[in-house]
Amino acid sequence: MAHIDYYFSTLSPFAYLAGSGLEEIAARHGAGVTYKPLDIMALFARTGGTSPAERHPSRNAYRAQELPRQAKKRGLPLTLKPAHWPTNPAPSSYAIIAAQNAGGGDVGALVQSVLRACWAEEHDIAEDAVVRDCLQQAGFDPALADTGLLSGAETYAANLEEAVNAGVFGAPFYVVDSGQSFWGQDRLEDLDLHLAGKL
Repeated sequence: MAHIDYYFSTLSPFAYLAGSGLEEIAARHGAGVTYKPLDIMALFARTGGTSPAERHPSRNAYRAQELPRQAKKRGLPLTLKPAHWPTNPAPSSYAIIAAQNAGGGDVGALVQSVLRACWAEEHDIAEDAVVRDCLQQAGFDPALADTGLLSGAETYAANLEEAVNAGVFGAPFYVVDSGQSFWGQDRLEDLDLHLAGKL
């Protein structure tokens, strides 16, 4: 059975635009998924990327066109300039890590709920109440938002190191145990074809 390490940031609009695509592909091919939230700004610094605030105006102008196009293409609501972005991604990331360790709910749904809260619902995903609500929506104990903070922080940092070592430089990034990597929500079709043995 194939396995996918999914590296992403809870601040990434492109991770939001992936929707449930990864989960649908994994289910179709019987693939396992490990969710690895990470500090995207630290990843950029380590791998030659730049934050949106530091990018050339032309790049940001293109991003402002591309995000709404991709959202429309995927039928997802999108707020191009969310009220609470950027914000601290650590609380939501720690909660995802704790939920994955605890089990009992749907981690993919949790990730999508957090991203939707930021990019479509104008919520601050650094707030405990928002994180608890996302946990509950995905079938997890909301108290996970308050537990495992130390281990969450350790895993969050470890995810960054693993990402750099695996050749990850952006989000969303999918690394298959076959050795193939796929960057961006617009490469989900290629991931699907690869798992089907066609690519």
